[in-house]
Amino acid sequence: MKIIAIGRNYIEHAKELNNPLPKEPMFFMKPETAIIKNNKPFFYPDFSKDIHYETEVVLVINRVGKNIEPKFAHRYFDEIALGIDFTARDLQQECKAKGQPWEMAKAFDGSAPISQFVDKTKYDDLTNLNFSLEINDKLVQQGNTRDLIFPFETIISYVSKFVTLKIGDLIYTGTPAGVGPVKIGDRLVGKIEDSVFLDFYIK
Repeated sequence: MKIIAIGRNYIEHAKELNNPLPKEPMFFMKPETAIIKNNKPFFYPDFSKDIHYETEVVLVINRVGKNIEPKFAHRYFDEIALGIDFTARDLQQECKAKGQPWEMAKAFDGSAPISQFVDKTKYDDLTNLNFSLEINDKLVQQGNTRDLIFPFETIISYVSKFVTLKIGDLIYTGTPAGVGPVKIGDRLVGKIEDSVFLDFYIK
């Protein structure tokens, strides 16, 4: 199982970080050790002082695929989830300033909490899906999949040109505007529509 994460896939998020808008999907990888399941806590690592949350709709790949055509991409996932892409923003900025890869800021252990999976047919329209994050009962992030720069099918097709998709792979599809830091003691509650998918603490 591998985790593929899409960067800069919402216009307002790219703007808030002063990043140029991509002309093609950009992606990076996280290892399996990044996953946190069952609302277990996220333990703040000692190598960073600026961990940020990024809330994302996650696709769960259900079959092996390579060079997938966009018109067939919807067949490659039956379930979705809600996830957090935790980012060590201070490390990321240091790496960028040096022109170095920034996997260490994205791929560290525990950096990809994920909710339970639900059948995508639960929702009438995946292109108009609301999702949100609250920290300590305050709404901090709110997005809708209609604002994706690259929709789910485009992402699947593009990634599969470079990386063979396998059953159980996860694709984090990008985060909307409103990212920010977390601190020890915070409670994070993530929702798709009005249903709670994530509810865990920072320790």
